[in-house]
Amino acid sequence: QVQLRESEGRSVQAGDSLRLSCAASGLTFSTYTMGWFRQAPGKGREFVSAITSSGRYTDAGFLTGRFTISRDNAKNTVQLQMNGLTPEDTAVYYCAANYGYAIDIRPEQYDYWGQGTQVTVSS
Repeated sequence: QVQLRESEGRSVQAGDSLRLSCAASGLTFSTYTMGWFRQAPGKGREFVSAITSSGRYTDAGFLTGRFTISRDNAKNTVQLQMNGLTPEDTAVYYCAANYGYAIDIRPEQYDYWGQGTQVTVSS
C-alpha cells in the first residue's frame, strides 16, 4: 500500500520560513517524480514544484525563487523549503507521486497523494 505522509504544517508570520517534508512508502521511490501542490480555500489545486529522481526540477512561476524542492532517494523523502512566506501562501499543501521521469504540472497526472498539511501565514 502506497503512503505519502506530509510533515505537520504550522501557523507562521509573514516573512518566516517553513520546511515541509513528505515520506513515501510502498513504492519504488526512485521511479517516481515527486511534486508539491497546494489548495487555498475556494480555489483549485495548484502546482507548486516537482522533482525527478535525478534531481531535475520545475517550480511554479509565482514562486520567484522563494521555495526550493529537494529529495533524498535513500530515505524516500521529498522536501519543500519555503522562505519569505506571505499570506497568499496560506493553503493546504499536498505531496504527490507521478510514476516516471517526466515533470507534469497537472494534478490529474499524479498517481498518489498525501492527505495534505495546513500552512497558515499571518500578516
